[in-house]
Amino acid sequence: MMLPAVFADDDLAQRFVAGLDEVWAPFHNVLDCLDTYFSPSLAPADFTRWLGSWVGAETESYDAALASGDLPDPETTAALRAAVAAAVRLHRIRGTRRGLAEAIRLVFGVEPEITESGAATWEARPLGTVPGEHRPALNVTVRLPNPGPADAHRLERLVAGARPAHMPYTVQVTVAERTSDR
Repeated sequence: MMLPAVFADDDLAQRFVAGLDEVWAPFHNVLDCLDTYFSPSLAPADFTRWLGSWVGAETESYDAALASGDLPDPETTAALRAAVAAAVRLHRIRGTRRGLAEAIRLVFGVEPEITESGAATWEARPLGTVPGEHRPALNVTVRLPNPGPADAHRLERLVAGARPAHMPYTVQVTVAERTSDR
């Protein structure tokens, strides 16, 4: 600690300043590393979870691991970090087929099957036929190797939040077909 010369030899001043160093050191460490707290790949997991609440990230699997009383495994923590890192990008494409597919892929790690009733077309003459079906519909199927009862609920909540607001939807979680190596 840099003190004026008058206090440099004073034992009381040196001990007092050393006590302040112990108190202020954690604050200085946080401020020195503040930028890492806002990077999902570097921040502590509990702060990353809080950061996820700021950006509306899907953190349900991490929250479930915490609720069970166990420490989340590295795979769950990695999924949390990926969800927080992708949240802003996913908000840009929210309500689109691509946005829904990416959100499902991020949470479940598989490619979803999405069918919808809408369509788009272009014709040179006005009053052409309207593409798609008259009733809006969205069907999402996810095939997982070992689906559990919670997976259907997670998919339901995910689709409800990421679908176009006007679209009625159905979700289904099924067992993935096993491929044999020949």
